[in-house]
Amino acid sequence: MILPDGYSDVPAGKIAAVVTHLEMTAPPAPRADPPGAWRLRKVDAPALDWYRDLFRRVGEDWLWFSRARMTDAELAAIIHAAGIEVYTLVLDGRDEGLLELDFREPGQCELVYFGVTAGLIGTGAARFLMNRALEIAWSRDLRRVWVHTCTFDHPSAVAFYQRSGFRPFRRQIEVEDDPRLDGTAPRDVARHVPIIQL
Repeated sequence: MILPDGYSDVPAGKIAAVVTHLEMTAPPAPRADPPGAWRLRKVDAPALDWYRDLFRRVGEDWLWFSRARMTDAELAAIIHAAGIEVYTLVLDGRDEGLLELDFREPGQCELVYFGVTAGLIGTGAARFLMNRALEIAWSRDLRRVWVHTCTFDHPSAVAFYQRSGFRPFRRQIEVEDDPRLDGTAPRDVARHVPIIQL
């Protein structure tokens, strides 16, 4: 369905975001790592509690909720699947960033989840993590790497992806139940997205 021009009502109890899809079809020019003591660690067969904790710490303020709503079996079926790779950015022995890559479609890699915890935003950690993500992705026989972000995300997300070499190619509207109203997320997160109830 194509939305009409002008305003479209979003029902109470729902949230709506503009989703931007971005891609690159060749490796970008390498960008220097910023100074920092970060390192990347691959996490094979991630424990579900570990994954949920990191997912929450990285994404809760940006309303990452899809994986939080999954049962153990649903989550394990994705993050333990062949072709899915999970990495964490480590600082001072703590996992402070999440990188999830999906190689299941031949010739492509999706950056499914990418982000760092709040205390690392603006430090260069995300640039370090993106450099590693692109190195890993383009070390494979690929023709495309892609990612999507939305208006609930950090306001610099689209610009960051573009600086990293991605170009926008599609825009969508996503409407979902507000995860703060069903207990999936705390009510006080993502204050940049107001709660509208019945």
